[in-house]
Amino acid sequence: MPTWLDQHRGLVFGLLSAVTITGAGVFYLRQPAPPPIEIATVEPQPTATATTQPTPTATPGPVRVYITGAVANEDVYFMPPGSIIKDVVESAGGFTAEADHTRINLALEVQDQQQIHVPRRDETNPPPPIQGGPAPEKARANAIEPAPAGGVINLNTATIDELDTLPGIGPAIAKRIIEYRDTAGRFTSIEEITQVSGIGEATLAKIRPLITVE
Repeated sequence: MPTWLDQHRGLVFGLLSAVTITGAGVFYLRQPAPPPIEIATVEPQPTATATTQPTPTATPGPVRVYITGAVANEDVYFMPPGSIIKDVVESAGGFTAEADHTRINLALEVQDQQQIHVPRRDETNPPPPIQGGPAPEKARANAIEPAPAGGVINLNTATIDELDTLPGIGPAIAKRIIEYRDTAGRFTSIEEITQVSGIGEATLAKIRPLITVE
């Protein structure tokens, strides 16, 4: 004879299924909601830019100059680049009393390993004012005023260009000599040239062997 369970098997199965489904639903609903998915954006990293470094420049060394002649202290002096002869003379203690400083170009820039010679008034054949170093020949030639190449100059017939070749006589003084000659007449003596403005005894002493009034 069938039992009650056999007779109501479908009902019992349906109730059990309903309970299972209901329990699963309750369990699901009680679960915490998952956090929302966030999409992170990656900020672009700044790219390193190459920095151009300035090219180092070599610092020029001191200029070695040997100075002799009519200065207080003859010696080798270490001068800054761009120094001129006047700077070297001052480093050497200045000119002595017998220095003939008008015969040397004090504004000439010195070069490494040069020798500078300051002539004395009583020197009849002084050495070149600049020797050695890489100075151009033209610069060396301009360091000292040249004597006239054509022998003595006649003050009564000389042109401005000829007078300009005399030591200590530039174009301006040469022009004054011509003007004096035109106004006062011929020079009668060499000493009369001191009557020209700008010519004194010191200049006369330098040019006396180079001029005549014949």
